[in-house]
Parts: sequence; C-alpha cells; structure tokens
Amino acid sequence: MSFGPPPSVYTQSAMTAEAVRTGRRRRALLWSLAVVLVAALGTGGWFLWGAGSVGSKSPTDTPSAQGRLDVRESVEEPPAGTVGTMAFRLSVDDMTPEESYEMPGMWATDKILAKGINKTLVGFRLGTDASPGDEKWKLALDGPICGYTRHVTNENRTAVLYRASTDEEAFCDHVVFFDLDDGRRIWSHDFPVAAIGTTTGTPRNGSVQDPPSVTLTHDTVAVTWGRGTVAYGMDHGTKRWSTSNTGACHDGGAAGGGALLVREECWSDDESLAVDSWERITYKVREVDLATGRTLWTYSAAKGVRQVAVPSTDPVVLAVSAGETGFTELLSLDADGKNRATISLRNGTYVGDCSYSTDYIVIDDCPTIAVGDGQVFVRSKDVIEKTTSNWIIGFDLATGDSTQKFESGANTLLIPVRMSGGRLLALRESQDHLSPTALVSLDPETGKETPYFYFELSAEAENFTSIDFNDVIVQNGRLFFGVRSATGPAADQPKWVYLVLGIESQATKKQ
Repeated sequence: MSFGPPPSVYTQSAMTAEAVRTGRRRRALLWSLAVVLVAALGTGGWFLWGAGSVGSKSPTDTPSAQGRLDVRESVEEPPAGTVGTMAFRLSVDDMTPEESYEMPGMWATDKILAKGINKTLVGFRLGTDASPGDEKWKLALDGPICGYTRHVTNENRTAVLYRASTDEEAFCDHVVFFDLDDGRRIWSHDFPVAAIGTTTGTPRNGSVQDPPSVTLTHDTVAVTWGRGTVAYGMDHGTKRWSTSNTGACHDGGAAGGGALLVREECWSDDESLAVDSWERITYKVREVDLATGRTLWTYSAAKGVRQVAVPSTDPVVLAVSAGETGFTELLSLDADGKNRATISLRNGTYVGDCSYSTDYIVIDDCPTIAVGDGQVFVRSKDVIEKTTSNWIIGFDLATGDSTQKFESGANTLLIPVRMSGGRLLALRESQDHLSPTALVSLDPETGKETPYFYFELSAEAENFTSIDFNDVIVQNGRLFFGVRSATGPAADQPKWVYLVLGIESQATKKQ
C-alpha cells in the first residue's frame, strides 16, 4: 500500500508491531479485560456491482433541535427497494505477508468514505471500486494515528490523535480536527503527556505513556491525557479549559455525543496487593460542564468493578464489568448522576459489547448497545441447538424492566447497530448461507421489523466482515464495514485484502 512512511515499527510485520505493544499490556490488565464486539457477519454469495452513477438521497441528518456544531444524530429513511448492491469497496492486491497496517477510525458522509491508515487520513468518493491512489483527498500527519472518535459533527467534521513523529518513542500528543468532505485540516494542537502511574505530567525516558483519548460533543473537542483533560472549541481550536489530577486518580477516557463524561481510574496504594491486581483500581465517572470544565456530578462505581464503558451520555448509560469477562450490568443514571435502574445481563444471557483495544482508548464506542427513546437494547447470547438463533431485547431506563423483544428466527442472528430516531437499526445475519443477510429497522412501539435491504457477500469478504476486528457504520442509507488493521495474506491465500465494503439499496444507486 502507498499510505504512510517507509517501513518502520508501525508498518512492518505484525510480529514487529506486537513487540512495540508489549510495554502497554501490563497497563491493559489494570483497566480492562478483553471484550469483543460480536460474532462474524455473514458469508457466501456474490455482490452485484450495479451500473450507473451512485447518488444518495440524504436522510434527515440534522434534526431541528441540532446545530452545525452538534454531534450528528442522523435518521435513516427506508430505501425505495430492498435489493442490496455494492456502494463502495476499498481493497488492495499488493500487500506482502510481512506487511501490517493499523487502520483506526472510519467515517462516512453522503459523498465520502474516510479512513485512518497508519499516519494518513484518506477520503474516497462513494460509488467507486477503489484502491490506494484513488482517494479524493489525503491528509498526512507527522506520525501514526493513536486515538480517534466515532463521533461526527453535523458539518461532517471529526478529530483524531497522532504521534509527534514516526519514531517508536514518539509520544501521542497531537490532536487534529478535520473536514471529512475535503480532508481540510481545520486546526491542530499538541497537548500534555503523562506516564502510567505517575503524579507528574512528563514521562521520563523509557516510561510508558498513559494512553490519551479524544471525543466530540457540542462545540467541543475533548482530550484526556492521563493527568487531566483539555477542551478546544471546534471552529478555531481555541483552548477553552483544562483540568488536572494530582492524586491517585487519573482521566482514563472521555465519552461524548449529547454530553461530556470523563472516566476516572483510581489506584490503591495498598502494598499488600499485587501491582497488577484488579483490586488496585476503582472507577469514577463525572459529567463536565462544557463551558468551564467544572464537574457537575460524579458517580463512583462499586469496588470490584473491573471495567466501565459509556454507551450513552444523554441519557447516561454505563456498562460495567463485575465478573471475570465481559460486561455484567448496565446502569441508568439520572441528570444528577444518581442510579435510576440497574439492568443485569444475567451472567451472559444478554451480551453488551464495547470496543476494546490496548492501543486506542474509545470508551463510548459500544456498537451493539443501542440507547434511545427511553430504552436500551442488547442482544442475547447465541442459542445453538438444531439451528442458531438469538433475540434483541429492550429495557426501560427508568425502571430496568424489559420492554420489546425481537426474535431472530431459525438460522439467523440479530445484532443491534444503532438507533435511528425512535427505531433500532440491526443486522439480520444469515447463519445457513442460504438466506441473505439484511439491514433491518425494528420499531420498539409496534414490534414491527422493516427490511432496508438484503445482501450477500463474496468469499473474499468473509473474514472482512467479522465485527471483532471491524467497524460498522450506517449513514445516508448505506452500510459500511471497515477493518481496524490489515495484514498481508499468506502465500497460499488470495492476494486480495478487503479494507472497506459499503452496501446500499439498488434503488438508491439508480437515482
């Protein structure tokens, strides 16, 4: 591939990249267990590559209550036809088995699919069968991307973090706010760094940096850097406020969208506990005033909680893990940060999935936990008997009681994707490879399921569509799958490596 610098620790083999990450894994044990997103999404069949130009009728992307500096909350409208076809593909056929690329972040507008690839941000026109070199725009950064957010503003802008250079010792200490439609750098800044477990700001040589995070909320780009949080205005990048920690707690991730929440991780100085013991860490979550950085409220998680993620900031829903693996409960909080309801996931009967990585801190990316219309929706674990099936179930945020239940039926699985207004978008994944996979809309009020479009995937795309390692976006009537990393195929494997696939209604393509 042609993105990024010449081979380095960031672009060589997966084995070399793994060595670079080794120093971070001790840190990872202190703040999370590995949590995966979901099972593979469909196999079999072939795409139909439709003829003609690709246009997209934009759905209601900006509700009346939203402004240009708000985080986008688009409402998808059912297409005119339910036959799915390819809207976009990005693939390469020249990667060697030794090559490995990090590809953090994927975003879509009505015209562009944008992706992070190593130290470069790229944007491709939709309706193309693309490869590196076909991009409409390319934004080169000084070093590899080291943080990203899934959020996008109503002006189609977002932010990523990047390292100061390609040197393996370079800190992750820069943020850039950029335009997804044209790749324009709106502004960029450096920010402070901290070492893991220290009470001072600057890491010493050889120390491991406390991983930063970035998120968006109204007119605010917020960055946590360990010993504090800093906020910038969206239009000009003006530093609005900053906070700092001086005690045993540090800022370990920010969640955006409708409000700004910061997760704090606090270490115990109990020397009787092993340094990597889960009992050494406790969690707090605080809501932050966007204008001043002042703490509005703080919620302290119970002792023994091993992980906290934030599926939603407005209303506030926390996912907590108090067991050996995975999330065990969802907590609904009121406007003052008090517990409204606790929703048990019943020892794995229900599955709450959030993004997990030792390299990127993204605490508000929980793609299969959908929150909206006063409810939270999760999937059940797969039921494997004579056939494979599951269901999606809703819970009332005020009471914790179950609400609507959507059955997948035999030989299919239902996987929540996101809310679209008052409806839930979900993938209906074929398990027998005879029926197609589909993007569907589920109505919590009526229990009705409406298909958006059905589609099948080529054999080359089978590994690509595993959501354990990929991002999934529904935007402007299209469904996108994008890898988070790419490794060259083995000598006995097909040379094609899929990086992004987009699907839309064939009726949309003909418009």
